[in-house]
Amino acid sequence: QVQLVESGGGLVQAGGSLRLSCAASGRALSIYVMGWFRQAPGMEREFVASITWSFGTTNYADSVKGRFTISRDNAKSTVSLQMNSLNPEDTAVYYCAARPGGSSWYGSNGYWGQGTQVTVSS
Repeated sequence: QVQLVESGGGLVQAGGSLRLSCAASGRALSIYVMGWFRQAPGMEREFVASITWSFGTTNYADSVKGRFTISRDNAKSTVSLQMNSLNPEDTAVYYCAARPGGSSWYGSNGYWGQGTQVTVSS
C-alpha cells in the first residue's frame, strides 16, 4: 500500500508560480509511476504530468508543456510539480497519484492523495 500527502497549494496571481509536493510512503515505491492530476469545478479529473521513480521518465499534458515541471527526489520519496506562468485556467484541485508500471491510474492498484487547491486569480 502507498500513502500520498500533497502540500503547497494556494492562491497566486496570473503569471505567478507555485510548487506542489507529494510525500509518498509505502513498499516498493520504485515500481510505481507517480503522477499529478487536476480537477476543476464541474469538470472531469485530467492528467497533468507523470514521472517514473526508477528512470525519471516524464510525460506532460499538452496544456502544461513548457510551463510545468515534474521531478522526484528518491532519497526523500517526494514528487514535486513546479508550476510557472500560471493562468486562471489552471485553477483546480491538484491530486498526487501512484500506480504500478503498466497498470491503470484508476485501477485497484492505484493510489490517490487527498488533493490540494490551487487558485489562480486574473
